Amino acid sequence: MLLKPTIQRFLTNSAMAILLIVAISISAYAQTGVGVKPIKGAKLLLDGTEKMLHKNWEYWEGPRFSSTLPIKWPATTDPVDGGPVISSNDPAGAGGKYGAADIVTKTKYRDFRAHVEFFVKDPGGNSGVYLQNRYEIQILDGDNTNHGMAAIINEKTPSTDAYNGTGKWNAYDIVFKAARFENGVLTEKARTTIYFNGVKIHEDEPIQQVWGGPNSGIDGGNDGGKGITDTPGGLKLQAEGHDVFYRNIWIKKLDLDGKSTDF
Repeated sequence: MLLKPTIQRFLTNSAMAILLIVAISISAYAQTGVGVKPIKGAKLLLDGTEKMLHKNWEYWEGPRFSSTLPIKWPATTDPVDGGPVISSNDPAGAGGKYGAADIVTKTKYRDFRAHVEFFVKDPGGNSGVYLQNRYEIQILDGDNTNHGMAAIINEKTPSTDAYNGTGKWNAYDIVFKAARFENGVLTEKARTTIYFNGVKIHEDEPIQQVWGGPNSGIDGGNDGGKGITDTPGGLKLQAEGHDVFYRNIWIKKLDLDGKSTDF
């Protein structure tokens, strides 16, 4: 049976719309996960080499800082493909002494999209990714609690266990929106959406506070971590005396005024 031209056009347009939606979904998905290259407008912060480590990063000199320049995070070889990687096993962080040798980007940020790839060498490996040098997204092998792997630490466990395990590369893809203030008064909590190895695990979640006290990051010692200030901060990686390797870290500044972090 022949269809009227108007019906044919409707079906054609509908099919094209469906294909466009699918293409957009595939594109968004393809931009998360291990091996994803920097998106347009993003800056590569760490390619696994010492040169880029010293160019873009510095120690966070918090109250427990006990290392010295130059940064002593060891350069080593990727156990998977033989490329260069940087280990978080700074000697000053031995025994889980977080804050003693954490590194933070020299550039400070408010809203951003970030990609971080990490490799936990041994069972129990521990590090962490800090958004704005405040809010920790945990890296802790063997722990699935709200203090464990991929948790917004002490607040929200991931919706799905997407961890690839030790001896394999993993990736966080993060959109972060800084807390908002009016006349110096907090009006909106920080929020984040996170994909873990291409799987969405946190969707536009509010973040309540900084955990871990003054040794943890900016505002950690301010009103028990609840006294958030309107100060930009860098992307920070934590040293806790474990071989957690990092590579392919990039970031893009965003402006999320009036917008969700979901992507």
